[in-house]
Amino acid sequence: MVKFAVRFKYTLTIPRSMELWYDEMHTPNMRLGFRIKRELEHVRSKYQDIHVFETYDYGNLLVIDGTVQTTERDEFIYHEMIVHIPMLTHKDPKRVLIIGGGDGGAAREALKHNPEEVHVVDIDEKVVEVSKKYLPRISSAYEDKRIHLHIEDGLKFVENHGDFDVIIVDSTDPVGPAVGLFQEDFYRKVKKALKPHGVMAQQCGSPFYNPQEACQVKNALKKIFKNVRLYLAYIPTYPSGMWAFVVASDDEIVRKRDGSMLNTKYYNDSIYEAAMVLPNIVKENCED
Repeated sequence: MVKFAVRFKYTLTIPRSMELWYDEMHTPNMRLGFRIKRELEHVRSKYQDIHVFETYDYGNLLVIDGTVQTTERDEFIYHEMIVHIPMLTHKDPKRVLIIGGGDGGAAREALKHNPEEVHVVDIDEKVVEVSKKYLPRISSAYEDKRIHLHIEDGLKFVENHGDFDVIIVDSTDPVGPAVGLFQEDFYRKVKKALKPHGVMAQQCGSPFYNPQEACQVKNALKKIFKNVRLYLAYIPTYPSGMWAFVVASDDEIVRKRDGSMLNTKYYNDSIYEAAMVLPNIVKENCED
């Protein structure tokens, strides 16, 4: 089984000034801190520990098992990049599957391509409930009739459902309930669930702190798909700011449609190509 480096535990501190801070440890010697106004929610689901904090600079902050998942201020970067790259790699994506993504952000972006249906499969209904309550701008897609929500294991779902044009794996880090979503056996099931000319994409961590994660995902996918490309986005609240994604297909990975009409804050069609131009530190770690 592939093993990945993971992010470290968080701390919630009240210094002498009585300011409340949430800190996420990125390494034993590096951390990211948010000054927070208050804790809005803390729930322990069957699968994971979920917090929502109201911060001063980043709006509401969703934390799962001690790691930052999304914030209201910078969520658009992650959600646009995990969705629009694979969606525009497909000529006509009508049927879309999102594995994970319970906050609804990826579904919101997928709807901009006018698909016939988008299936969101998340194992934890509490993530969906918390997101609807505290992250309404992110979770707004659930109001659309084209969204079909399934509260179940994504591993089992892809075994029993298919004929998708695009599959997006929008999971947490490869620990706990998400660990199986980073395995070669799962990728083979994803391939089987795709139509001919199908495209899949997945987030694969920080290539600065954990380069082996992105490289191992890429190498696993290369055994299954003819074409695999890593690409990057820069997300302020994620470890190191540099975040990796992978897109895979048997078809050539090029932009096949005009994305200039999409209502986006980060993505544009020049970024499609630019995101796949990797800095040397990533190329050297993930050489073909």
